[in-house]
This record gives sequence, structure tokens and C-alpha cells, in this order.
Amino acid sequence: MIKKCRALLLPTLLLAAWSAGAAAQTGTPPARRPKPAHELKVATLAPDGSTWMNIMRELDDAVRAETANRVGFKFYPGGVQGDELDVLKKIRIGQLHGGGFTGLGLGEIASELRVLELPFLFESPAEVDHVHEKLDPTFEKILADKGFVLLGWAEVGFIYLFADRPVRNPEDLKQIKMWLWEGDPLATSFFSAYGISPIPLAVTDVLTALETKLINGVYCSPLAAIALQWFTRVKTMTDLRLTHGIGGVVVDHRAWEAIPAADRIIVTNLAHEHFRRLVERTRQENDESIAVMKKRGIEIVPADPARVASFTEIGRRVWRAEAGKLYPQALLDQVTAAVDEARKAAPPKPAVKPAPTPAGGAR
Repeated sequence: MIKKCRALLLPTLLLAAWSAGAAAQTGTPPARRPKPAHELKVATLAPDGSTWMNIMRELDDAVRAETANRVGFKFYPGGVQGDELDVLKKIRIGQLHGGGFTGLGLGEIASELRVLELPFLFESPAEVDHVHEKLDPTFEKILADKGFVLLGWAEVGFIYLFADRPVRNPEDLKQIKMWLWEGDPLATSFFSAYGISPIPLAVTDVLTALETKLINGVYCSPLAAIALQWFTRVKTMTDLRLTHGIGGVVVDHRAWEAIPAADRIIVTNLAHEHFRRLVERTRQENDESIAVMKKRGIEIVPADPARVASFTEIGRRVWRAEAGKLYPQALLDQVTAAVDEARKAAPPKPAVKPAPTPAGGAR
């Protein structure tokens, strides 16, 4: 399904989020769809029947209905058009019009978008939403300058560390034979900050590597851990949000501008509605995945409270290291300012009560 693609911090984790939670396919089957006047050919790694594709089919139905079949989509799911770099090449020569991309494809189009995947940037979904509310026009312009129109954001969700032993602090992390997506500058920078030399592997090799003990640690969303079956070869999940994975659908501006302006407005409005539902569904399924893993015996390990600040500070060195490379410092400043704004507006967190003393006193 996935070829040897260069990856960023979490590219196929969105694929896993798309793949898991598959339900009965909704929307009109592709073979029964009459060809619209303006057909947008969009490729994705997401398999047919997945949550992602189900919602995209619903979007297609709605767009065709609202535009009287003047506009519609033709989807190529399941990686049939190749990996994300293949899809980008085909868009640039006009064979395709758009793609449903993870951070890999989006980063290849505009590396500045990687600022949204920095370690320890976000603490809550509300912060993610606020940054998009404040800065989406900026991100959309960045994509527009590269010749692409953003139809909507999707997300992997928060990413956690999974291992065969508890990881509570940076010292524990150094004892793990950690997996790395080969060719990923952001992940490489992250692990380098911790003094770790991870083992680069393609995602299709990770499960075997876990089984043979070549590696004993991975990073992914809870939904991805189940979808890729990695959780069957680990014992713990560290309850510390390492980063937040992104994804989205973009369309080449040439195909987009060929659509009448009034219909572009209809498509934009419907896409916003459907992508919001997709994000909400992904968040729900990530929460459900944690509950499933607990029932299957995965231990949720709290990070050492005394070392969380150290964990975070080491990870944030990546912010400074990649400024001026992947993204400009000014954009990083805008993003962090929006995060701080959301954090200040959030209700105060309840105080953590000390654990009760066992009967008979402390031992």
C-alpha cells in the first residue's frame, strides 16, 4: 500500500487514522456517478470504506447536488496512484488535480506547514483549533503561493510514545531502540536533541521489527497503534503528548480556477462542513482507541512529573533548530503566540490532589 516514501514526523499515521474506524461505505458508489462538468481527480492513501473516504464520498454527493452536477470529485483511494510524492508529480503534470495528503505531501508542497507538527507545541484540541482559526489564512496563502488551494484540514491527532517498557523521563527514552521514519528531518532533529540514534525503517517493516526485537519503541496516535497492530507488540504508552499530526486535501489552482466562481464558493462551504466532521470523528476514535488498548492490557504510564519540563524543553530545541530551515522564525512566533492566547483563555486546570495515605501510614 505504501511504497518507499520519504516521511516526516508522522506521515502514515494519518493513513492509519483514515484506515481504522472503517465503516460501511456511504455515499453513491463511484460507478454510478455521472461525470460532472468539472471533475476534480483526487488521489489518497486512504482505503475505500474508511472513515476518511466515507466522508469524502458524502462531500462529493453534496457538491454534486448543490451544483446540479456541475462539479464533482473522482477519488483514487488506497494508494492506487502511488505514494504522496508520486501523486504530487502527477498533479504537476496535470494527470491529477489534487490529493488527500498527510504531513509528508503537505511538507513537500510547503515546508512551512511543518511548524504545525513541532514537538510539545499543543496541549489540547482547543489550542489546535485556535491556531487554525487565527492562522489558516496565512497557511492558505502559503499553499496558494505554491499553486495549491486548501479544501480542508484533516488530522492524525496527538502522538504518543509506545514501548515494551515504561518510559517516564528522557533517561528512560535513551534505553529504547526507537524507530525512525528514514529521511525525516523533523524526527531526526527531535531524537538528536535527546541524544538518541533511532533505527530508520519503512512503516511496512515496523511490525516485523517489533516482533524480532530490532526495535522496541514507536511513536504514533492511539488510533494508528491499533490500525497498524503495533500495540500488539508493545506493553506501555507514555501519557505525554509528543506532537500533533496534520493532514489535508489540496487542489491544483489551475483545476480550481476552471470552476465557476459561484460553484467554488459552494464547494468551499461544503468542504469546511465535512472536514470539520472528519476532525471530530478522528478525535473521537483516538479516545476510543486508548480505551480499547487499556482493555487489551496496555499500561498507560504517566511521565515523571518532576521531569516533564525537561522532556518538553529538550523537545522544544527542535523549534529553534528548524527555524530558518523548514519555516521562518516569524511564522513560528505567530503560531506560538496563538497557542499562548488559547492557553490563557482556557479554564484553569483542576488541582491534582495528593494520593491518599494507605491505611496504617506510609511505608
